Amino acid sequence: MDRFHARSRRVAPFVALAAASALLIAGCSSGSGGKKSEEGGDNASAGKASTPRMTVALVTHQAPGDTFWDIVRKGAEAAAAKDNVKLIYSADPNAGNQANLVQNAIDQKVDGIAVTLAKPDAMKDVVASAEKAGIPVVGLNSGLSDWKSLNLLEFFGQDETVAGEALGKKLNEEGAKKAVCVIQEQGNVGLEQRCAGVKKTFEGKTENLNVNGTDMPSVKSTINAKLKQDSSIDYVVALGAPFALTAAQSVSEAGSKAKVATFDLNKELTGAIKDGDIAFAVDQQPYLQGYLSIDSLWLYKNNGNYMGGGEAPVLTGPAFVDKSNVEAVAKFAAKGTR
Repeated sequence: MDRFHARSRRVAPFVALAAASALLIAGCSSGSGGKKSEEGGDNASAGKASTPRMTVALVTHQAPGDTFWDIVRKGAEAAAAKDNVKLIYSADPNAGNQANLVQNAIDQKVDGIAVTLAKPDAMKDVVASAEKAGIPVVGLNSGLSDWKSLNLLEFFGQDETVAGEALGKKLNEEGAKKAVCVIQEQGNVGLEQRCAGVKKTFEGKTENLNVNGTDMPSVKSTINAKLKQDSSIDYVVALGAPFALTAAQSVSEAGSKAKVATFDLNKELTGAIKDGDIAFAVDQQPYLQGYLSIDSLWLYKNNGNYMGGGEAPVLTGPAFVDKSNVEAVAKFAAKGTR
């Protein structure tokens, strides 16, 4: 089956999922329930598929020290362990370098590629090369606006503009008057869409603040200086958990009364919400993004399934986490899966 022409057939997702479930039951061993692969998969509890071993590359724009991607990778490893997949993970925040990593995967003749599209223009040619080589490609996390134009098979993530709009409305409910939106990677379309979404629905004033996300001391000092310069800022909006935690330190050091809200979670951030250091977070379920991207490539290879019929993305967020529900989420965050 031609994977791109197959989109026009509009296979119903429920039919695809039913077929996939049947295949998984038939393909799983009835043994001890989940042998760990050498690549990881600590959280896999289902039986391991008996389908032939396949190799999948997951290539992201992870920057050093950004723990968000550790959660994505855990989800991918869990799916790989279940599906008898050898997972090759690589990352680089530089778009040109990320494209080279995708080309490396093509050269290794992998069976599938999952890729983020933080800077889609830089990935266009290499994604086309994968298609020419007959390698199915799915997108995750960044690139909801571009995955179809790049001819990817599927996409797993949240609509960043919608997520930003939801956060802007939440700020209105909180009575905020002025917010600063901290962008840790200038030029990342997903991050810029978040801040644009906040600006669209927030009734107060907002401005963007670009920081160097690979240098956390610099992030802290830049936010600190901004808060000292403008005492009217009553909310700092961070775009990732590590940056939110750093922003909370900046608020304290600057003697500011501003509150901190953020996108994305990790173990430390759920604790900060409990303690009141972070007001709330928008969760896009990165574990699910990693899991579905790998599992979808296994389903495509072994049963011709593709979610959303090649036309609609599979949305994994947004959802708010605050003091009212953080306890329910924290137990999973403690395991590094939320």
